[in-house]
Amino acid sequence: MSPERLVIEAGAALADAAAQWIAAAIEADIRERGTCAVALSGGTTPRPVYERLARPPLASAIAWRRVTIFFGDERAVPPVDPGSNYGMVKAALLEHVSVPPAQCHRMEAERSDRDAAARDYERLLPERLDLLLLGMGSDGHTASLFPGSPALDERRRRVVPATAPMPPRERLTITPPVIAAARRVAVLVAGPDKAATVARVLAGPGRPRELPAQLALGGSWFLDVDAAAQLPGAAA
Repeated sequence: MSPERLVIEAGAALADAAAQWIAAAIEADIRERGTCAVALSGGTTPRPVYERLARPPLASAIAWRRVTIFFGDERAVPPVDPGSNYGMVKAALLEHVSVPPAQCHRMEAERSDRDAAARDYERLLPERLDLLLLGMGSDGHTASLFPGSPALDERRRRVVPATAPMPPRERLTITPPVIAAARRVAVLVAGPDKAATVARVLAGPGRPRELPAQLALGGSWFLDVDAAAQLPGAAA
C-alpha cells in the first residue's frame, strides 16, 4: 500500500488542512449515501481540527444532522474527566454543532465490566465506518492498539478492552478489522518527537505488531513538517 502523505507546515496550517479534508469527506458521503458515520480520535493533535470544524465556514457547510459520531478508543474514566476522549470532543466540537445527541455514541470505558461495554459498543458500530480519524503515538500505537497488544491479533471482535503502558491504563479500543473496513481513514501526526516513528511506519518494513499505526497505511496521512522530517526525501 502507498499511503497518501500530506506534509503541511506546523501549527494552524495542519489543523486547517485536515479540517477541510474531513468536511469534504463528510459532505461527499452524505451526497452519496445520505448519512456519514464518523469515528473520532482523542489526543492533542486533533483538538484544533475539531475546533475548526465547529466554526464557520465549515460548521455551516456540513449537514451535521446526518452525521453519526463514534470513537476509536476511550480511557476508563468518566466523560467529565480531563482525560476523556469523549469529553474533549464534546467541548471542542459536539457542543457547537447540531449532531443529534442520539447520534453521538461514546464508549463507556469506565464501566466495571469493560468486556460487556466493548460488546455493547461493537453492536452500535456500522459494518463499515465512512470516516475513521486516527492519531499515532511516538511508540507507533494508534487508537489504543499498542505494540505487542493481544488486540492486534483480533479478527472477529471489533471492540475489545485494552491495556496501555501509561495511565490511565484501562481502555476500550477498536480492532484491526474496523480500520481495514473503513471507507476513508485519516491519520494526524505532529511534532518532532514523532519523526523517527513516522519514518519507520511509512518507509520501513511492514511490522504492525511492532508499529500498529501501519494498520492505517492505506489512509491519508496529515503530517506537519516536524513529524515528516526523517522521511526519505525530506528537506534537510
